[in-house]
Amino acid sequence: MDKNRDKNKNNIQSTDSLEIYATKLTYIGTSLSTLGDGIQTIATGLALDALLNSKKENSNDQAQNTKMKQQIDQLISEVEQIKRFLR
Repeated sequence: MDKNRDKNKNNIQSTDSLEIYATKLTYIGTSLSTLGDGIQTIATGLALDALLNSKKENSNDQAQNTKMKQQIDQLISEVEQIKRFLR
């Protein structure tokens, strides 16, 4: 009977150990998942900032392009005036 009692005790301890091990693995997995979600959130925020900055830069580029076009048009006008004067 002592052998059966020892076997049952070992089985119970083995089951407890497996449950503890499984619970620890679940805890680790959940922690990693949470960490991954946090990293993904940070990456999304960085991507959003980059898009917003890109849009602002495009606006600035368009304003600079418009100004340069006006300056080129003015230079063309002046060159035409000089050509007329030289004729």
